[in-house]
Amino acid sequence: MTVSAESVRLPCLRIRRLVGKAVAWSASIREDTIMLVTFSCPAYADITMFGDVAVRLLKLMGHSGTVPSALLAEDVQAALERLEAAVEAGEQLPEPDESAQREDDEPAVSLPHRALPLIELLKAAAKAKCNVMWDSSS
Repeated sequence: MTVSAESVRLPCLRIRRLVGKAVAWSASIREDTIMLVTFSCPAYADITMFGDVAVRLLKLMGHSGTVPSALLAEDVQAALERLEAAVEAGEQLPEPDESAQREDDEPAVSLPHRALPLIELLKAAAKAKCNVMWDSSS
């Protein structure tokens, strides 16, 4: 049996294409899936949250939602005010209905409750005039 260069090259090209698609797909999953985010500043204990909640809170603060990133000390107060205003506006929304509860009958945790530790961290950072940083823990 003779093997031509063309018969070897075609399967190799298909494999390269499939591998390239798989690598691109796995990279997009890694970028979109941030499991945990840890917020830190010298004036308060570190706070770790689920990634989707942390990114949502960052966006409510007026930040892009990029992880990792930071707020400079002079920007902390404005971010705190935006987050508090967004949480207050969210508290006026109706409570989630019973269908929103998980299978194990645990009640859903509201965004204002999830935001409280971050709000406390931002208040401490504003008072101490220190930077706030966050990074992915996944």
